[in-house]
Amino acid sequence: MGGLIMQVTGIGVGRGVAVGPVLRMPEPLPDPEDITSEFEPLVELERASDALGATTDDLNLLGARAGGDAKDVLEAQALMAQDPAVLEDIEERISSGKTAERAVFEAFRAYQYVLESMGGYMAGRGADLKDVSQRVVAHLQRVALPGVPVSDSPFVLVAKDLAPADTALLDLDKVLALVTRDGGPTSHTAILARSKGIVAVVGALGADELADGMTVVVDASTGNVVVDPSPDVIAAVAARRAAHAAVAPLTPGALADGTPVSLLANLGSPAEASAAAELGAEGVGLFRTEFLFLGAAEAPGVDEQREQYRVLFDAFPGKKVTVRVLDAGADKPLAFLPEAHEENPALGRRGIRALRDTEQVLRDQLQALAEASADSEADLWVMAPMVADVAETEYFVSLAREYGLKTVGITAEVPAAAILADQIAERTDFVSIGTNDLTQYTMAADRLLGTVASYQDPWHPAVLRMIKSIGDAGTGLGKPVGICGEAAADPLLAVVLVGLGATDLSMTAAALADVRAELLRHTLADAQHLAALAIDATSAADARRVVSEADSSH
Repeated sequence: MGGLIMQVTGIGVGRGVAVGPVLRMPEPLPDPEDITSEFEPLVELERASDALGATTDDLNLLGARAGGDAKDVLEAQALMAQDPAVLEDIEERISSGKTAERAVFEAFRAYQYVLESMGGYMAGRGADLKDVSQRVVAHLQRVALPGVPVSDSPFVLVAKDLAPADTALLDLDKVLALVTRDGGPTSHTAILARSKGIVAVVGALGADELADGMTVVVDASTGNVVVDPSPDVIAAVAARRAAHAAVAPLTPGALADGTPVSLLANLGSPAEASAAAELGAEGVGLFRTEFLFLGAAEAPGVDEQREQYRVLFDAFPGKKVTVRVLDAGADKPLAFLPEAHEENPALGRRGIRALRDTEQVLRDQLQALAEASADSEADLWVMAPMVADVAETEYFVSLAREYGLKTVGITAEVPAAAILADQIAERTDFVSIGTNDLTQYTMAADRLLGTVASYQDPWHPAVLRMIKSIGDAGTGLGKPVGICGEAAADPLLAVVLVGLGATDLSMTAAALADVRAELLRHTLADAQHLAALAIDATSAADARRVVSEADSSH
């Protein structure tokens, strides 16, 4: 069994390692036959419409069950099932005499090819389209969609690729690791595997040779899948896992030389708080308050907000809880805010700009936070989104002080804030860097625009230099600098961020263990050396490569 192949190499997600028997994902449904329909086009069109609607409902339901990052991914897939351009293409193909099954297959395949030709992030979205197509065809043919295999014992799941719904709903008691032939670091398989804490290797070109029953070691730190490992290799895996487990989840984050690095959780609702605490979160680095406001005809009152904040604070007694006030605008329009059409809302009236125009909404939120904090043992930190300069900083800090809030800062997401970091940090208690938006604005690449999605990489030296500017300002003034974008969930990038001056790292709670273990492998001098290599690189890929090579020789 071990003679066929010894090792498969791909892109690791996280730093974990697992060993177990292979169980392959069933093959997808065969392509529908290209035959002329026996029915009138209107009949076929109605069949297609019903199946598309059912698929949309299925994906939204699965998203609601999964929650978290998976909910966003599955809801995005549901929107694909109603894309006007695809629907028009399906109608045209049916009008030419094709069956609903074949028309759906061809229309989605054409769109899929366009996305895959773009490469990078968009190629991953092409795989999502293929899954939507399969789901619609399964509805039309009244057959079950092939899904994750069922097993009585734990296994390593191997597939060409995994649909977001399959990844989101994996049984973590049974799936030891994932290996996919397709996908990359920005594929939804990688994103969801990271958020769920699953050991994964994606883009493993030799994965097709992995057969049911083979024993494999999946090492995300190297991206290697070792076939038919020797007893010594299996023993080494067990030792690594034991060493990883020995890093107690409630041990404060720190580097190998004892330099403290707070490891915090990003949360979107109070319901996520207890699970984050169990996974070792030392507090909350970003609590997004939008859940209270989205879909509301009117802004929630002080009483309603106060009760929600109390639930959050009660989960972290004596610990830091950083709350970002409402970040409205752009992709989060709200009915109770003055509506104004903007060609590019990401560059328009969002964040602190929108709040200044509706100051009572901000005042109510600050009052609710102050009242909830007064009844709690949590250490409340409050920050404003999308602050660009000193004037906006002073406005928010002075308003927060009116309500007796003691620790007040801003999120640095705009390049202007990075360039003026010394001025801003002088006027705040802390600065927290939102790497997702900072990357968007630094690279002039709209996060919601698929054609430029490949630029959304926080490893880019331009982004890292922006972060260094903020880190240097914090170090010089003795002010904490946090990372609250998901860049901190990448263990090796987390080390680089500390080397650039970050004192706190906040991420999806499932990533905390890997990041905690990775930090313990490096001293502050190591982190600063890796950071220097990264900012001198010429691209995101180059930065990732030089840091990985230096880390391997560490």
